[in-house]
Amino acid sequence: MSTAPRLTALDALHRSLGATMTDFAGWDMPLRYGSERDEHNAVRTKAGLFDLSHMGEITVTGPQAVDLLDFALVGNISTVGNGRARYTMICQEDGGILDDLIVYRLGETEYMVVANASNAQIVLDALVARSEGFDAEVRDDREAYALIAVQGPESPGILKSLTDADLDGLKYYAGLPGTVAGLPALIARTGYTGEDGFELFLKPEHAEAVWKALTEAGEGVGLIPCGLSCRDTLRLEAGMPLYGHELTTSLTPFDAGLGRVVKFEKPGDFVGRKALEAAAERAESAPPRKLVGLIAEGRRVPRAGFSVVKDGEVIGEVTSGAPSPTLGKPIAIAYVDAAHAEPGTQGVGVDIRGAHEPYEVVALPFYKRQK
Repeated sequence: MSTAPRLTALDALHRSLGATMTDFAGWDMPLRYGSERDEHNAVRTKAGLFDLSHMGEITVTGPQAVDLLDFALVGNISTVGNGRARYTMICQEDGGILDDLIVYRLGETEYMVVANASNAQIVLDALVARSEGFDAEVRDDREAYALIAVQGPESPGILKSLTDADLDGLKYYAGLPGTVAGLPALIARTGYTGEDGFELFLKPEHAEAVWKALTEAGEGVGLIPCGLSCRDTLRLEAGMPLYGHELTTSLTPFDAGLGRVVKFEKPGDFVGRKALEAAAERAESAPPRKLVGLIAEGRRVPRAGFSVVKDGEVIGEVTSGAPSPTLGKPIAIAYVDAAHAEPGTQGVGVDIRGAHEPYEVVALPFYKRQK
């Protein structure tokens, strides 16, 4: 029996704006409002407004909250200061990636773990199971929050006109409580677009008023509503991994080129430590396939699962691909054999329906904003 998709607090508003909706991880979400290219370019040059209320918020509190998180996750959460956030991962015992996460420290003994929508229940279940023996509570707060993101170079000015928070003093990967349009919010300087921007955690009943206030404040500087489609091309240009594409349970963080998030130096054991130590050794002695960027010489767009080839041999696989509005060419992220992963490697192609289309190997990211 199929289950009806979940609706965010902004569902009626999206429909009133003429959004094309799509089922994403069990949620009905806006794919686009008009032109994907226009939405993408607005975020790169002006500002875009996103509903991200499908993300999974999990609160961990109690005297041993940080001890639980240090045991359950691969990062060193004990070094996260009050009001700061950290990108990390939760792994299986065999080192496979269950999800990539952002952990926000909200107080002395209070943390918020934000999981991807498709993995929120998996992460929640894992944290609950791993909390046994710790004086800490794991709480499912997915219904307690709506999440709105304003992203792009104009976003600080737009938000500044609506908040009492010190945005100038708010660093990247930090968050602070404040008000937006007079309503309480956790304001975080985080995002998934490669641009400066903010994510606003709100009560669901306040989401529509805040969305409308941001829309009004951004009217004169080109802010437009944006859907999941342009969010994907934005993160792709910025070389940011997407769970289910660049990250899976069959890969360790070291396989994904993200071994830096694993902190062996932290005290005590953590889930997956032994397997990850072995993965780190393997990666050093015989590098696995590496994650690289590919830029097309032609116009054909590669998709996830397409083979990367050289001299008739398969040397890798595309994990994400799309036309890049910023570069004006198709681009892809792919895992390729280490021997062919150097930027500038010649003779590399992608097998697109039997034709080996030429691609240039480049270092990630494809795009980096000017600070």
